[in-house]
This record gives sequence, structure tokens and C-alpha cells, in this order.
Amino acid sequence: MVTLQLLHKPSLHTLFSISSPQHYQQQPSPLPFHPRLYNVPRASASSSQKGPSTGRRQLIAETAAAAAVTASGFLIGGGNKAFAAAEEGLSEWERVYLPIDPGVVLLDIAFVPNDPSHGFLLGTRQTILETKDGGNTWAPRSIPSAEEEDFNYRFNSISFKGNEGWIVGKPAILLYTSDAGENWKRIPLSSQLPGDIVYIKATGEKSAEMVTDEGAIYVTSNGGYNWRAAVQETVSATLNRTVSSGISGASYYTGTFSTVNRSPEGNYVAVSSRGNFYLTWQPGQPYWQPHNRNIARRIQSMGWRADGGLWLLVRGGGLYLSKGTGVSTYEITEEFDEIPVQSRGFGILDVGYRSQDEAWAAGGSGILLKTTNSGKTWVRDKTADNIAANLYSVKFINDKQGFVLGNDGVLLKYLG
Repeated sequence: MVTLQLLHKPSLHTLFSISSPQHYQQQPSPLPFHPRLYNVPRASASSSQKGPSTGRRQLIAETAAAAAVTASGFLIGGGNKAFAAAEEGLSEWERVYLPIDPGVVLLDIAFVPNDPSHGFLLGTRQTILETKDGGNTWAPRSIPSAEEEDFNYRFNSISFKGNEGWIVGKPAILLYTSDAGENWKRIPLSSQLPGDIVYIKATGEKSAEMVTDEGAIYVTSNGGYNWRAAVQETVSATLNRTVSSGISGASYYTGTFSTVNRSPEGNYVAVSSRGNFYLTWQPGQPYWQPHNRNIARRIQSMGWRADGGLWLLVRGGGLYLSKGTGVSTYEITEEFDEIPVQSRGFGILDVGYRSQDEAWAAGGSGILLKTTNSGKTWVRDKTADNIAANLYSVKFINDKQGFVLGNDGVLLKYLG
């Protein structure tokens, strides 16, 4: 018998068991889910209600696929030149046009490490796209195990390690592949999970780590048959138990994370839903550690720099870098320096590092900023100003392969 050990307020309990692998594969997973914003700010598109019927979804997918090739011979991705007259080319980025509805918000992207030309792109409205040419062209990908129920899934997070991959979405769904995405199976989840799954990370053979928006962290080492809680209580329980800690806005806290970001070493930084404080967690710690924000404006998002320090974005367009680098171990600090940026008054939403020195920041109304000196100064890429979309996420797969994800189906590919 296999079990899933789940986090409750305020302690851990075993919530359900599976008697056999056959039963394991057939369990439904009707867990409600909060909009996932790990590294991606909250989108306005709602996916909490049931979507259209299966037949309508198939019709939409078929229509989108048919639109991939028009009478003029335009091919998805390869048709960028057809738009050259309408949109100027980006200096270090090009736009890849996708066979999806313009209202789709792109949420995450990942490639198979053993085959960097093979990747998957996730988004709202049941969007899963697949590429086999490094991201130049994309095609809709159907996963039968994700179409068994009449839900319009919002696929939030994807991660690969070797040929093993994981996908999570809303309403609660967990998918697993052991053959580089050729086949995906659905793994059942308990309806009593504390919070909604916002992030998944493949960590090794049959191993993964997933996080909920209430601060629960679970790890598996057997392909998802068992999950072990890595923290002893939810963030709400921790903060309400330590109201005398001096953390502003933490008393009687009942909110969720708005963003969560993981370092390569497995350390986490998360922002409270109201942006009034942030939290960190390192492997081995029993609880999340809350931190005051020593900045007037509320926090939009936070993440880890390549040198081990933290970057912090505030609502309204400000960018801050933590003091110190934490080269050997990630250094947790509440002291930040403001960095001047030309955001044109639009909010910056994410930062992604291409190398130790080079990083890109993206935000509202097509804002793209670049640094080549570890964030000390930033230069705006003005040729991206004609992108009429909010750019939510910057993802560098490696130093030669990067993408920017936005709303309205906007995908930018790094040219180098």
C-alpha cells in the first residue's frame, strides 16, 4: 500500500492510500486550485469554472491546428517574416507565432535535457504545445489523461530531469512522463491538500518537489506513489503562531503566495499575496521564515540572482537587489539597494539570468530590459515596445536558449 503524507494546519497527517498501481492510475483529482504565480503574476483570465465540452475543445484544437498553415503557405514559427512589415524585428529576440487563441496566457516552458530541441509550452485554456525544433515551431499537444473530465485546465508548471517530466495545473492535476513526454500518465491527488499546487520541480530519477500556495512542500522519490511533507505546517499556521515575531502584516495571516521562486540549490523565496512581506525556506528547515520588507511599495515578485543574492520587484516598476551575494550559500537579507531602470512607468514582472553577468527583465506593455554587469545598470530594448502584451516570465534554458512568455499568446525566442 502506498500513501501520500500531506500537510495540514498545523501538523502532518496521512490522508489517503492506494491499494494497487492500477487503482493508482485511475483515481480522479478534483482539487480546486488558486491561480499560480510562481514567477508569473496573477493573470486576469479565470479558469476556476468548468470549461466547454470535450467536443468544443476538440473543435478549437482542430481549428487552431488548421490555422497553422494558411493558403499563402505560412507556417507556424516559420511565418515570422510575414509579419515583418507590421512589427519591427527585436534586436536579440524574435516573436514566435503560435497556433492558439489570442487570449491565452503563457505560463511555463521546459525542454527535455537529453534533447534540447524537444520542449513543451504551457498556458491557460487547456494549452499544451510541443516543439521538436528548439522552439521555432509549435503544435498543439493532446494528453488524453488530461481530457477525461470536463474542466478547462490551466497548466501552470512543468519540469524535466533526464527523460522524466512533471506537469501541474488547475483544477488540481499532476501528470508524469518517463519517456521524454511521448506518453503522460495522471497521478491522483488528495482533495485535502492544503492550498493549490503552484510549482513542480523534477529533482532526480522518479523524484520531484512540489509546492502549494499555502507553503506546503512535498517530495517524492518513487514516481509520485508517495509524497513526504518537507515542512511541518502551512505558512498561515507559522505566522499566526508567531504573531509576536515583528513581521508587519503577518498577524492572523490567512493569505497565500503570489509568487514563489526556487534556487538551483533548492532554496525558496515567496511573496505574500498582498506583497507586504516575503518568506524564505531552505532544505532542512521545519518552517518558512518570514521577512519584513524595508521598502515603501508592496512587493510584486522576487527571485534568485546568478550570484546567489536576491532580486526584488515592487508594484509600479521598481527594481532592487539585495546587499551581499551569498556565493557559497544563499544569503537571506532584508537590506536592498534600488537600481534605476527605464520602465516607462510600467511594472516589471520577472527577471531571468542568462549568465553570471547578463540578465533580462520583462514587464507590462512589452518592457524588456538588459544588464551585462550583474544588474548594476539596465538598458531598455526599445525595439520590444511594439509588442502589445504584458511579458510575464523570462526563462533561460541555457545560455543559448531563452524565451519570454506573455499574455495574448506572446512568445519571444532569444536569438543571441
